Amino acid sequence: MDHMHYDLEDDPARIQRDVVWGWLSTEAYWGRWRTREDVDTQLDRAWRVVGAYRRDTGEQVGFARAVSDGVGFAYLADVFVLDAHRGHGLGKRLVRRMIDEGPGADMRWVLFTGDAHGLYRHFGFTEPDATAMVRPALYRGSAEE
Repeated sequence: MDHMHYDLEDDPARIQRDVVWGWLSTEAYWGRWRTREDVDTQLDRAWRVVGAYRRDTGEQVGFARAVSDGVGFAYLADVFVLDAHRGHGLGKRLVRRMIDEGPGADMRWVLFTGDAHGLYRHFGFTEPDATAMVRPALYRGSAEE
């Protein structure tokens, strides 16, 4: 199935929460500490979500979430593509739709990743400069638990 057989949309009502929860709770190295209620809250409070869907069945196969002040800053989170649908450029398409083709195209974007640096470099992400500081989560350990 090539990239032409997938649709990307930023309609929060179309997000299949069971698919998002299923992947984040079992596959995401960065946030398995979250409960289903936590993930639902994050979806409800997201500034923007983008889903990738099979055109033939409507099944959700990819996802990206962002939080933002809506003016100058955005945080990209929870980007994934189900294993069976990788290799079709959906990761790049999700990130492009989220950061370059949406209302945050001119914003300062940040993200945390332990293994997808190559993907995000395509979109201008680099290691932080001297103006960036991060306070690690104190209540749940590292982001990679």
